Amino acid sequence: MAPRPTPADKFSFGLWTVGWQARDPFGDATRPELDAVEAVHRLAELGAYGITFHDDDLIPFGADAATRDQHIARFRKALDETGLVVPMVTTNLFTHPIFKDGGFTSNDRDVRRFALRKVLRQVDLAAELGASTFVMWGGREGSEYDLAKDVQAALDRYREAVNLLTQYSIDKGYNLRFALEPKPNEPRGDILLPTIGHALGFISQLAHPELVGLNPEVGHEQMAGLNYAHGIAQALWQGKLFHLDLNGQRGIKYDQDLVFGHGDLMNAFALVDLLENGGPNGGPTYDGPRHFDYKPSRTEDMDGVWASAAANMSTYLLLKERAAAFRADPEVTEALAASKVGELSTPTLGDGEGYEEFLADRSAFEDVDVDAVAERGFAFVRLNQLAVEHLLGAR
Repeated sequence: MAPRPTPADKFSFGLWTVGWQARDPFGDATRPELDAVEAVHRLAELGAYGITFHDDDLIPFGADAATRDQHIARFRKALDETGLVVPMVTTNLFTHPIFKDGGFTSNDRDVRRFALRKVLRQVDLAAELGASTFVMWGGREGSEYDLAKDVQAALDRYREAVNLLTQYSIDKGYNLRFALEPKPNEPRGDILLPTIGHALGFISQLAHPELVGLNPEVGHEQMAGLNYAHGIAQALWQGKLFHLDLNGQRGIKYDQDLVFGHGDLMNAFALVDLLENGGPNGGPTYDGPRHFDYKPSRTEDMDGVWASAAANMSTYLLLKERAAAFRADPEVTEALAASKVGELSTPTLGDGEGYEEFLADRSAFEDVDVDAVAERGFAFVRLNQLAVEHLLGAR
């Protein structure tokens, strides 16, 4: 049985997750609308630490100022009553028909200007509620037809928008960090900045790259056939893991948004081990919110919604326990040594060795018995089997 989650675990949920009414392109809603105040209280009861939201999750699109203030006041009161925090907010630039060709990169300049104003308004609210991260998912930034979008101009406009947002935050003293959320496709056929690598390349072209990082999501990487744990490791390596979205995905298909761990469980195990413990020889870990961006299945009633929210946290805590046991197992230590995992941390070049010394070292090339070296095994299967046994609770 998993330990009961507490706010110290830093588990957070999007209001759009537990609040999803289970409407999809082929079927109507199977659940009623969830009030944001109830969501705050129920998540607090389950042991969550925070709640996040798009602007339109909390405030109806097009609401007047009085209505907007009323929704925010009710929400803040619930936060004060429960102690839940708002670590991250984001903006919906994908639901309303005005965004059918994107927000920041729409071919229509009027749409781009409207999108930027909408985001700036939410940036103000993020600062007001004490959020530290502002996530940007460009779900409509892209195209279905190659000739319909000047991609280089679109990237210029994307950069222009992000540069304005970071400068605004600086000038206002908000101290916000911005996190790009990559996704390869859905709802657009091809979304701009589709992977972690694309987003990192884009960030290098910004006016304030130090303020912009990543919010990678399990399903978004795995639906492109990529390795989420590898992507997170690179984001950590580059100091760009500003936030993350946890859920489950079963292979290359639509974005399933399953409960965390209800997809590629081995990759989830490796991920939790990385987040909590760093690499096998240490390295950076992640101290931000463990944020769940999942959708309770359409088959669930409201009781099932809260059961699924609890399942995300339970699975994470169970994997955290299994990862700790894996790390503490002497047989795992031996297997890691046999697989030379630790040796990878040793620089290939010797201390003070440059290319002249390297080229002069016959032991590096001329005198190598390549057949003998090639015969060495790495015993990776044994190492992975130990991980499986720990994961299954057999050790």
